[in-house]
Amino acid sequence: MKLEPYWLATAPKFGAAASGPVSGKVDVAIVGGGFTGLSAALALAKSGASVAVLEAGRVVGEASGRNGGHCNNGLAHDLGGLAQTLGLERASALYRAFDVAVDQVEVLIAREAIDCDFRRTGKIKLAAKPGHFAKLEKSAELLRREVEPDLVVVQPRDTRSEIGSDGFYGGLVFPRGAHMHMGRFGVGLAEAAARAGAAIHENAAVTGLHRLSGYAHRVVTPRGELEAKQVLLATGASRQGPFAWLRRRIVPVGSFIIATEPLSENLAGSIMPTRRTATTTKNIGNYFRLTPDNRLIFGGRARFALSSPTSDAKSGAILQARMLELFPQLAGTRIDYCWGGLVDMTSDRLPRAGERDGIFYSLGYSGHGTQMSVHMGQIMARVMGGDTAANPLAGLDWPAVPGHFGPPWFLPFVGAYYRYQDWRH
Repeated sequence: MKLEPYWLATAPKFGAAASGPVSGKVDVAIVGGGFTGLSAALALAKSGASVAVLEAGRVVGEASGRNGGHCNNGLAHDLGGLAQTLGLERASALYRAFDVAVDQVEVLIAREAIDCDFRRTGKIKLAAKPGHFAKLEKSAELLRREVEPDLVVVQPRDTRSEIGSDGFYGGLVFPRGAHMHMGRFGVGLAEAAARAGAAIHENAAVTGLHRLSGYAHRVVTPRGELEAKQVLLATGASRQGPFAWLRRRIVPVGSFIIATEPLSENLAGSIMPTRRTATTTKNIGNYFRLTPDNRLIFGGRARFALSSPTSDAKSGAILQARMLELFPQLAGTRIDYCWGGLVDMTSDRLPRAGERDGIFYSLGYSGHGTQMSVHMGQIMARVMGGDTAANPLAGLDWPAVPGHFGPPWFLPFVGAYYRYQDWRH
């Protein structure tokens, strides 16, 4: 078993990274070479701006290349619950922004000819307990009426037409969901941005930001420094750099994933005949999908801990046991890859984007970032060009997380709370 992300291990190397020192003057400096930063770099460079992307490691080496491979529409929230907080009109608008985001991914892939196995398979949200199905049915009424007219309710008796497991009790199918190879998409996006003229610097962590005037900053890295007329922070849950204000508002939560060896066609078909992406209704639930070569990618918040080789291996054992509990037909199946990553979680699980003290930002995708990060990269390019009305996240209040000043010491307590909720409800 390799303790590395399947997506990164099986992606081509990015061969267009800028060489030499970080120096000079640019229109825009982008901090972070994940999906948000690369998407913004592509859009800005195509608009004629000079762009430098500053990535602490390798492009898509963190959250963008360490997720479960899903690209789904819809919010992490119950639409009715969110409507009580924001109003139905704003909640529905945010839901539709995620719909547009999946479309944006598909458009970019086609336009830039990125080979990443993008497929519109739909997503199924599975009831993990009998009582959960009634809640799904109730939410389906509002979803169909307001935002998801093609939603399909799968009755408990029909669950096996979707999932070859006795561990679920019906579900909802969202037909617009998709999946793809995250590493190949990310490298393709980086190559497209480089072709458009963006300079992408790997191993160039930002260690200092010094405001010059207005939006202009001097940006410092170990490889040199540059001056930028504008700066976009696209760092996700990174714990590097001088970004204390953002860190007080984002909790880095570990999420862990395993990938099996390729399964036979019959075995793959027995567990996921529709080949959709799948999520479950528990707070500490699971998400899974098949790859084109029939590997099962199976993930979840197995432990409320940060990612490290030791933590990843412990979490992988928990995930394997859960996988076999749901799919006993996989007994004896080899696990080829195991990895973890950090989810940039906000307190209300809604992303944030805007400008503060002359610095633009977009982050906090809370585990649903594949599509929205790509979309918001494009959006922030427009915002930085003067189209502030383009931002669907504008105006959302963003208070600091109480008691959070650095490492998330409270994660074990959060985990205990959610386990209790899953046991109780």
